[in-house]
Amino acid sequence: MTATGEHPAYAPIADDKRKAVLRQSLSVGIATGAYGISFGALGVASGLSILQTVALSALLFSGGSQFALVGIIGAGGTGSAALATSTLLGVRNGLYGLQTSRILHARGLRRWAAAQLTIDESTAVAVGQDDRRAGSLGFWVTGAAVYVFWNLMTLVGALVGNALGDPQRWGLDAAAAAAFTALLWPRLRSRDAAATMVFAVAIALITSPLLPVGVPVILTVLAAVVIGLSGGGRHEAATEDPELDHHEELGPDDAGEVAR
Repeated sequence: MTATGEHPAYAPIADDKRKAVLRQSLSVGIATGAYGISFGALGVASGLSILQTVALSALLFSGGSQFALVGIIGAGGTGSAALATSTLLGVRNGLYGLQTSRILHARGLRRWAAAQLTIDESTAVAVGQDDRRAGSLGFWVTGAAVYVFWNLMTLVGALVGNALGDPQRWGLDAAAAAAFTALLWPRLRSRDAAATMVFAVAIALITSPLLPVGVPVILTVLAAVVIGLSGGGRHEAATEDPELDHHEELGPDDAGEVAR
């Protein structure tokens, strides 16, 4: 407990830290949202209606899965193939949930909202913070910002689809990847993490021209799992926030704070 009686795991966020988290969250949200215009344009170019394209962003809300689905449909693939590839890519969000649940401890409707907002960017911002309150703030603000901007720009892209031309010439296809790389880079603090990155990049570069869409992503995930298991999770142990496990020591009066 602190001098004010507040458990250290749930101490209020300092103003400067709160502003830094908000800046990071909003910058990621805007960058990723801009990428949504690319999906909107590609969606209608693949034969989907404006309503179908917008519904995909609002309901599926997983960039990689969405692009895989419209990419396969646009290339003449079957609906079952598009659905299977999209689902495989979406499995990663379930793995993210194992990490973010330790930060959020959401209950009820907040749990459903957290599931919808658990994506690459919200997870990266959340786990990149050094305490739980900052991580929770980063998750919710990033997730909400991405959701709003992504869906808004999907609608814009779907409406102006043909007039926009090839979205890649505007560089929008690289916006989300650049933002996520910027979030990931500071976390590469150990030899295990660097080895995982190099191995995953090599697999992606080698297999992407040869294998169907979505398969290289699955292979890179498996590579990361293999390295993580063989390394015993040493790269996480070095940076793990001890406050994340304080909930196990909380009494009944403190437990209510977790749910909020």
